Amino acid sequence: MGQIAEAAVRIADAEGLEALSMQRIAAELGYSTMSIYNHIPSKDLLLEVVADIAAGQPPELDSTGDFRRAVRHWVGALWAGFQTRPWLLRVPLDHAPIGPNQLAWLDRLLQPLLTAGLVGAEARAAALHLTAVVRGTAQISLDMNSAHKTADGSPHNEAELAHALAELIDPDAYPALAAVHAAESTSAQSGPERVDADGLPMDLSFGVDRFLDGVEAWVAAKTRSS
Repeated sequence: MGQIAEAAVRIADAEGLEALSMQRIAAELGYSTMSIYNHIPSKDLLLEVVADIAAGQPPELDSTGDFRRAVRHWVGALWAGFQTRPWLLRVPLDHAPIGPNQLAWLDRLLQPLLTAGLVGAEARAAALHLTAVVRGTAQISLDMNSAHKTADGSPHNEAELAHALAELIDPDAYPALAAVHAAESTSAQSGPERVDADGLPMDLSFGVDRFLDGVEAWVAAKTRSS
């Protein structure tokens, strides 16, 4: 099974998830399609195994007790994985694996959340939320980059995208959106450099930091009331 899964990852890396099929894997390995089904009996199982292998091992985190730094490191590694292998975002969530690598990623994130003072279901809920935030932000980024390409497949530059968006946003119909867009257009943080010191996009970095602010406040409130 390992050889089949590794071949499937190579195909997805080179050609995208759409190219993945039992027939394509068989051709890659020089096997018959039926021989592949003898090892992995369904496409659903194939997607689970491939996604788990492609996820790889999670990063080693800071064990000094700085839970915020550890969580941001984990978020950065997951974000980088989605940038390297965007096809992972195309794996349907109902086929999301519960394999050894995925469990290792979850376990690694739970450690700093427990260090922060969350317990039981609190830590699990926080971990699932953070995972969903990173995945969702990466999915939106991928979709927007795909939509904003020229006829030859090259991405539009920031100025072109800003101009196109300005034409679409009617201040009378979308007053809040127009106000936000106007503020962003004049902000020093606008443009392709909108990443933080850790290489995270500012939208993701801001959301993660505010979430961690909430975790700290929640733990402090519980401590005061106990």
